[in-house]
Amino acid sequence: MNFEVGSIVEGKVTGIKPFGAFVALNDEIQGLVHISEISHGYVKDINDVLKVGDTVKVKVLSIDEEGKKISLSIRQTQEAPAPGPKKERRPAKKAAAANDSSKGFNTLEAKLKEWLKESTDRQAQLNKRLKK
Repeated sequence: MNFEVGSIVEGKVTGIKPFGAFVALNDEIQGLVHISEISHGYVKDINDVLKVGDTVKVKVLSIDEEGKKISLSIRQTQEAPAPGPKKERRPAKKAAAANDSSKGFNTLEAKLKEWLKESTDRQAQLNKRLKK
């Protein structure tokens, strides 16, 4: 093999599988571009991005001469897109609702006081019945 790790070369897409695309670097050698190395964005279906016969620029990531496998990347030959504007986070509605007892929500502390009072009342009623 006469390719070096880190070099950028052109190749032709020869096959597409769910896990990646096979790219012929010359008449004898082909490598694999894993689906995670196709694009900077999420790729659900490689067929949406590449077609058999497409000419692509690839970077050689690794070479396994024994197994005769070459790992390639299209993504690393492209400039990363600028980060988009951050989405503004809305304040949590749950926190406001938890403090608003008019909507039926109580804090655990308030609920605990209520449960203790109910328990004490039941205990008192039980004690009255037992004394009779």
